[in-house]
Amino acid sequence: MRPWNEVLELTRHCEATGWDGVYFADHFMPNGPDPTPLDGDTLECWSVLAGLASAVPRLRLSPLVTSVTYRHPAVLAKIAAAVDQISDGRLLLGIGAGWQENEHSAYGIELGSARQRSDRLEEACQVLTGLLSQETTDFEGTYYRLRDARCEPKGPQRPHPPICIGGSGERRTLRTAARYAQHWNFLGGTPEEFARKRDVLHAHCGDIGRDPKEITLSSHVWLNPELERTVDDVAALAEEGLDLAIVYLPPPHSPAVLAPLAQALAPLA
Repeated sequence: MRPWNEVLELTRHCEATGWDGVYFADHFMPNGPDPTPLDGDTLECWSVLAGLASAVPRLRLSPLVTSVTYRHPAVLAKIAAAVDQISDGRLLLGIGAGWQENEHSAYGIELGSARQRSDRLEEACQVLTGLLSQETTDFEGTYYRLRDARCEPKGPQRPHPPICIGGSGERRTLRTAARYAQHWNFLGGTPEEFARKRDVLHAHCGDIGRDPKEITLSSHVWLNPELERTVDDVAALAEEGLDLAIVYLPPPHSPAVLAPLAQALAPLA
């Protein structure tokens, strides 16, 4: 991640050039080979979101996504309620099961098995929706236990800030998204891969009697130096039912591309 002043400049440029939202990865250190996994600067995501919430008046803001292993969901609910207040109801609460091994190891945070992470995600969804929508919450799970817990003041979005679940696991993650999410984020891939995961999500919705149209579908889209290629990628996903393309802007985060790309994508909105 770039320094705060560059993040702020980029976000203000996004707002001025017609983008709908800005989404930040919630990690404590980089995860790629360059820079090496334990090197590089990484600003804490929720602090950045709180700062941007008071600095830009229009854009929707979201972590994409917060691993439920990082923060107890009761603590996360308090943070989310505050950011929703500061932003006047522009928070999308993105969460996921977690995956990045290096930061869990470096900070002594338990990552757990894939099954344990999926269990945590499902319990966290129940804790978050309870605290962000009810006066008091009681919960007795394997990982979390709450008794007469409160989360006040809440943010302006009702019944709670929309929850975005990121991930593509067909047996657990998509089933959890069908039950608790208002937004599902596909991590990126071909239109065929997206369509398969969409169909699995919709099948899980059918199993519990939920209308799949209640869930916004988004996908990461990698920025191609040839903007027409990026537009073509978004159009192909849109044909398979994509509602929202989240364009990954790699370092050095040059704002120059944002205005022409927004204009090129406008016909697909």
